[in-house]
Amino acid sequence: MRVFTRPIVVVSKCIEFEPVRWDGRIISSDFVKQLKDYVDFIPVCPEVEIGLGIPREPLRIVKREASLHLVQPATGLDLTQGMESFSKKFLGSLGDVDGFILKSKSPSSAIKDARIYPSEKKVAAIDHGPGIFGQAVLNYFSNKAVEDEKRLLNERIREHFLTKLYTLADFRNVRESSTGNALVDFQGRNKLLLTAYSQIQLHLMGRLVAERKRRPLSETLVEYAKHLSEALKRPPKIGSNYNVLTKAAGYFTSQLMHKEKAFFLDAAEKYRSGLQPLSAPMNILKSWIIRFNEDYLDQQTFFEPFPEKLRITKSESSEEEKDYWK
Repeated sequence: MRVFTRPIVVVSKCIEFEPVRWDGRIISSDFVKQLKDYVDFIPVCPEVEIGLGIPREPLRIVKREASLHLVQPATGLDLTQGMESFSKKFLGSLGDVDGFILKSKSPSSAIKDARIYPSEKKVAAIDHGPGIFGQAVLNYFSNKAVEDEKRLLNERIREHFLTKLYTLADFRNVRESSTGNALVDFQGRNKLLLTAYSQIQLHLMGRLVAERKRRPLSETLVEYAKHLSEALKRPPKIGSNYNVLTKAAGYFTSQLMHKEKAFFLDAAEKYRSGLQPLSAPMNILKSWIIRFNEDYLDQQTFFEPFPEKLRITKSESSEEEKDYWK
């Protein structure tokens, strides 16, 4: 069983930590609640940090000519400079973190969907975009795992976020060890995962590892981190995962009966066609890895990129199955 490094994650404090939202509420998130046992959270509420109370009059982003301003319509306050100053100071002091989970639609913390208005008056929004603090996070930490709590409700987004988060946490250990052997090991364990994500970046990273003794390791690690970030920018395509699955299955060709091979290929094809989840062919391969004691594949992070318990969605009742026919 893989031993995971605990990721360091900055989270909006109003999500499952403290009732600091503008209306004094706390935001519920089963995912963040579940993650508390698996990551080290750094909760923050930028609006409270710049001196606003709880509860408080709501804020909004207003577009004035070519610039965006964070304002409080009820008081007429322009809080842009204060928020930008806090963002720079806070983010600059963080050190090494692996990811962020920020509040969706927040004029301070959103990463995509904060409403942008033409004025402080009661008018319709004209656009959407990052909040002031959210934009600073994207500027400072574009190479990290950054999402909001609403987007993480989507299974594909959530699994990509977790894969990126735990891969970056693992690489943080490599950087902290500052040894070439740790980099070689990281590259080896992640070969199939990176094959699914980006064969181009995998090739470039492999070259850096092979030539690591030709220059200071610190330089190699910086360059390697750039390629790793590029590789993990987007989730792998279904076809890429399919190719890795069939490649891994090749390790067992001579040890399987014809019906076993056919059963796996049928599951893999159904995954490629969108009829089954990735877990269907993946679990078949995992059973073969155990059955045939295949050490190389057993070390591959592709088969367990993050703690398996984070895949499990809790049932609606732990006591009994819900009766849908009442």
